[in-house]
Amino acid sequence: MPGEDDRSASADSDEQLLVLPDALRHELKEPMGPIETDADRLLEAVDGPLIAVGDVVTYHFLEAGRPPDVAVVDERTKREAVDEEIRETVTEETTLEATNPPAELSVEMIETLVDAFDREEPTTILVDGEEDLVALPAIVAAPEGASVVYGQPDEGMVHVKVTDDHRAAMRALLERFEGDTERFWALLE
Repeated sequence: MPGEDDRSASADSDEQLLVLPDALRHELKEPMGPIETDADRLLEAVDGPLIAVGDVVTYHFLEAGRPPDVAVVDERTKREAVDEEIRETVTEETTLEATNPPAELSVEMIETLVDAFDREEPTTILVDGEEDLVALPAIVAAPEGASVVYGQPDEGMVHVKVTDDHRAAMRALLERFEGDTERFWALLE
């Protein structure tokens, strides 16, 4: 049957690792940190590595002259394609690519995120699928004092200054996802 071979060939690249259960969706709507609408003002509070999750957030940092150490983009905002200027700006320096289906964290996404954290130079990951949940493992994997910034639709940029408390809260949340949490932690740490 046409298409079946395509699915099985790509099964490894987007292998399901964790899936967001419907019961947790409402908890993720609340911002995990303060919301800022001005990139320059937000950057004043950044004194360690900067991790940006989302095209618009990444675009604002690039426009402010501060490329994120790690940026995760998917060429979409609020489930719609970003405009051409944002797409071109945020994907110009794409270093890595990963497949990550909506409402999931794939093996490839976690492996690519870990790879990006290990690099010295600023690294942009272009996601085929959706990058929305990547802020959660990024908070767990980021070093103490790093800033993980993600977009809060129609509100601004959420700034999470990584602490042990934030990592513990994300661990507890990720433990409630469906899937292979044991393998997830093995890949992430």
